[in-house]
This record gives sequence, structure tokens and C-alpha cells, in this order.
Amino acid sequence: MIRRKKFTLRLPSRKLVLGQRTLIMGVLNVTPDSFSDGGQFFDARSAIERAFQMERSGADILDIGGESTRPGSHGVSAQQELDRILPVLNQLRGRLKIPISIDTQKAEVAEAAVDAGAEIINDVSALRSDPELAKVARRHRLPIILMHMRGAPRTMQQGPFARDVLRDVTRGLREALARAKRLGIAKSQIILDPGIGFGKNYAQNFELLARLPELARLGCPLLVGTSRKAFIGYTLGNVAAEQRVWGTAATVAASILGGAHIVRVHDVAEMAQVAKIADSIVGASG
Repeated sequence: MIRRKKFTLRLPSRKLVLGQRTLIMGVLNVTPDSFSDGGQFFDARSAIERAFQMERSGADILDIGGESTRPGSHGVSAQQELDRILPVLNQLRGRLKIPISIDTQKAEVAEAAVDAGAEIINDVSALRSDPELAKVARRHRLPIILMHMRGAPRTMQQGPFARDVLRDVTRGLREALARAKRLGIAKSQIILDPGIGFGKNYAQNFELLARLPELARLGCPLLVGTSRKAFIGYTLGNVAAEQRVWGTAATVAASILGGAHIVRVHDVAEMAQVAKIADSIVGASG
């Protein structure tokens, strides 16, 4: 267990303090094919209802995505992403009280999403897919989440996997920080994500959770997304995604005790309770 360093992110509408307590990022996939909830919130009305439900349940940030990055996914065009997310963003603007993050690898999508009210960029490729994303973040002075991914979603779980996962992730995140710096993004606006399940085998996901404090040495706030992922289902006996809530709860608690500032989850109400208890344990450690 480590004491989290405190950070302050500057959003257009507010400041976001990280480290006083764990922030809950609610996942809203406006897609037909995401691994856990694909199709459930594909139409704008159900997505909008889900957004407000997550806010009521305790989400601190809403992460909206219009392209699945599940293992084996092939991606979609920028126009397809925009057709999916803009009706939702336009209806939430001015009504949702929590900030919105846009989960995209495309600058064109990010720019339109920001115009519709998004205030954080979440890039699973860490500026490798589209370096122009950095211009969007810089121009609008937005925080950006840079995630480690070995390979690409279509092939990432086919291997080969890294022989030393912590070394691989640390090196990849250092490269992401260097890339962001070259592109003019201030380190004070960067959140790092080790990319649980993105190009790692099941054992490596657990190792990253166990060694999360070592990634805190990179000097940025950490976001961890384990929610309902396959390594949990496998470990529990190949249970379906919707039956992985308790397993997810264990990984969320471990993430917080390891120093995570933000946890990205589907089951907001349940994980908000987990976070509150885990934060109390961290606080009691002195």
C-alpha cells in the first residue's frame, strides 16, 4: 500500500483533484460490439438514460466511446464514431454535472466531441494511432489519458507477450510521455493507464496490479481499468462478463491500495462502495 501523490488537472469547466479520494469513471460504450455491454446502450435514448444513472450512482467522470477496442476488434471510421456519440453528447451537454471523457484514437472525433462538451481525452493508443490528438488536447487545454497497449486491438491477445511485463509497460509509458512532450502536452495534464488486458496474458494482468506502486514512480496519476475483463472471468471459472462484479470489486480494491487515482468501471454503484472502503483503509495507514 502506498500513499498516493495528489495532482490537480485543469479542465475547461473546473479543476479535478486526484489523490484525495479515488475517482470513479463510468464506462458508456455507444457500440454494438464492446466485450461487456455491446449493444445495450447503442441507441441514443438508452445511452443518455445510462449516463444519468451512472451520475446518480456516484460516477465522478463519464467515459463515452463509439468504437470497441475489445480483443479482435477491427475499428470503425471516424464518421461512424461521430454518428454514435454526438447525439448522446449533444443531449448531455449542460445537463450532466460530471465531466465527460471521450474514448477515441482519432483527432477528428475528439475535436467534435470537445465541441459537444467533452473535457478529457482517453486514447488507448497513447498518441501512436493519431498524433494529431495532441493538437486537440493542447488547443483546448484538456487532460489526456495515455494507455499502454502491446500491439493493436485486432491482434493484441494473439501474442507474443512481453517476457517482463512491468518492464514492457514502464518502457511503453515512458515512451508515451516522451511522445506527448514532443507534441507539446504538459506532463501536469497527463494520466497514465497500464492497459490491463491490452496485450497482456492473464497472469501478467495480476502482476501489474500487484506491482502498481512501481508505476507510480513515473510521476503521473494512474487510471486502472479492470472492469469485467476476461482475466477475471477466466480465474472465476469462465463466468460471463455480467457475472464478474465481485471479481472486479477485488481488482478495484487492489488497484486503489496500489495507488490508482481513477478506476474505470461499468458497475458504478457497487464500485463506488468498494472505493469508499478502500480509501478508508488507505487513510487509516497514516
